[in-house]
Amino acid sequence: MNVFKTTALVLAATLAAASATAEPISVEAVMTPTDSIKMEFADGSKHFVLMVRREGVAKGSGPFDGAKVVEHGWHDINPPIGGDPQGYLELTAANGDIAYLKWTVRAVFLKGAEKPKLFDNGFWELVSGTGQFAGMAGVGSLIIKPASKTERLFILEGEIGPRP
Repeated sequence: MNVFKTTALVLAATLAAASATAEPISVEAVMTPTDSIKMEFADGSKHFVLMVRREGVAKGSGPFDGAKVVEHGWHDINPPIGGDPQGYLELTAANGDIAYLKWTVRAVFLKGAEKPKLFDNGFWELVSGTGQFAGMAGVGSLIIKPASKTERLFILEGEIGPRP
């Protein structure tokens, strides 16, 4: 067997083993602001930067279900052009284990019936954790939608598993 076939077989076996140990994540959390600082540009635009702390509880399936969620976010928004929100989510499970997720979103405005409609789509990555989340890696999609005038619905889907 040549080296390319051997390498391909080893890679396929490694990927199969990794996917077998990955656990799916699918949770939603309505996040309520607890602290914020807003800077508005005085140039006539609607550009602003919002530094925000929001809190909520994750509901769904996987190891994040039932976790307390705290967002530490930086939202750089320039309506109706777009924006680049980013930050960290700190998820604390009922047993006290903590998962730290780094997230990035691209905000895009589309024409709406009365005003531009905002779409926030991006991804998250598990970068660190304690207890059951120590030594774990994870990645997935993140969608942020308005839940009320001040609250946001965070929708996370993806997988986590042991780091290689």
